[in-house]
Amino acid sequence: MKRSPRTQTPPVKPPRFAEQARMVLPGSEKAPAPNAVRVKATPARSLVTVSVIVKRKEPLKVNRRSGRASGPARVGLTEYKNHHGGDPDAIKLVKAFAREFNLKVEKDPTAAVRRTVKLTGTAADIQKAFGVVLEQKMIDGAEYRVREGGIQLPASLAGVVEAVLGLDNRPQAQPHFRVRKALAKTAAPASYTPPQVAEAYNFPAKSSGAGQTIGIIELGGGYRQADLTAYFKSLGLASPGIAAVSVDGGKNQPSTASSADGEVMLDIEVAASVAPGAKIAVYFAPNTDQGFLDAITTAVHDTTQKPSVISISWGGPESSWTNQSMTAMDAACQSAAALGITITVAAGDDGSTDGGTGNNVDFPASSPQVLACGGTTLDANGATIVSEVVWNELASQEGATGGGVSNVFALPSWQANAHVPASSTSTGGRGVPDVAGDADPVTGYTIRVDGQTSVIGGTSAVAPLWAGLVAVANQQLGNNVGLLQPAIYAAKAASAFNDITQGNNGAFAAGPGWDACTGLGSPIASKLI
Repeated sequence: MKRSPRTQTPPVKPPRFAEQARMVLPGSEKAPAPNAVRVKATPARSLVTVSVIVKRKEPLKVNRRSGRASGPARVGLTEYKNHHGGDPDAIKLVKAFAREFNLKVEKDPTAAVRRTVKLTGTAADIQKAFGVVLEQKMIDGAEYRVREGGIQLPASLAGVVEAVLGLDNRPQAQPHFRVRKALAKTAAPASYTPPQVAEAYNFPAKSSGAGQTIGIIELGGGYRQADLTAYFKSLGLASPGIAAVSVDGGKNQPSTASSADGEVMLDIEVAASVAPGAKIAVYFAPNTDQGFLDAITTAVHDTTQKPSVISISWGGPESSWTNQSMTAMDAACQSAAALGITITVAAGDDGSTDGGTGNNVDFPASSPQVLACGGTTLDANGATIVSEVVWNELASQEGATGGGVSNVFALPSWQANAHVPASSTSTGGRGVPDVAGDADPVTGYTIRVDGQTSVIGGTSAVAPLWAGLVAVANQQLGNNVGLLQPAIYAAKAASAFNDITQGNNGAFAAGPGWDACTGLGSPIASKLI
């Protein structure tokens, strides 16, 4: 009996993206902008560039010390690139999606390692592709492109795409610096140069951070080389080697002393004067969730500047972020930890409310992958600390250290014995901050901005202070310290901190050991390293 020839079934092509059912991208829901006034629909032909974040090829491995998870396991650059960058099939699928909706895939040699595919198209095509409505709205006197609600993706992209950022370009974060107000002549509180603060905290005199690069994220403002040259000359130091790196069109754009220039100059002058041998790389990006994430991923995967520590002095209450933005930024900071890069972040300057209703913590300081930096009021004489208490000048409108308990990120294993107060949500638990340093503008830092000398404080000063300390430690130890928390929360590390036990930030009070005002305390650097 003859067999009938077998007929081959042609492969079934998946339906075109436009024909697929749409699903809300988890965590993409964006609340209406408060006090926004609609101007018009976003012009159909205006160009919009978005960052599409795709899943990893393989998850990062967890480092288990003493049988407990303590951050991602350290990996080398090659291993990271081969195993933990963007999933190639996911990138291929996003590119096919882009072609169907007339979106241009921007050329970017770092796209795979940053897990970021940049797509540009007209507002009309972007709205069709992502199932959103874009409108121009006035917010606080400026016009922005705004979206509300969730992003609708074709079903085949579910689980493949983790975030889509850049549809909305309203400001995402605030700089956490405070310029000291004019004081009565009878009041003569101390102010310090950053090296004087470093002396109070026992930074090693012979280590300079040589061979290290400190990355600094800035979402506005700029610096003038003439100011830096004059400032470092006044300290008896050489001006640092500095590189300005443009991200998403962000640039070094200094203007006036009352602008974000104060943030930029504070960050550079503190970090570079406490680690005078280190180089500085400043990553300028737009103040959007897209710009913020792209700046972090650019710095983390920068094979030219190669920062070993990154300082961030910008943020906002967790409630002001979409969950997709926080997830993407937390994952970027996790990549940094896996690659041995420390990220120091200001905890905020508005006390336990973080400028919102009820208790809030600031993000990205609340990410467990970063070193959250709180603030103190410091009275020091040379290497002797006369007194140090929680920074709280709310009564005189001079701010207070941020701190509290995350509503988003769970209690990390290394905080298990820190007696962090319970979170108000089932998902939260991470205590903020981890560490502290001088932040009160009344006892602030002498800083030069746009030709003027001012005294500036804020937890913005503490992030670059700790970044400088990490650079010094990396040089002295001969390797990157990376994610510090598993080591510094160990009981034997308590002697490496000045435990701050007096004061409060509103809802939380200082006390022995970790607290939600100053974390473990300010550093005794000689013991910490």
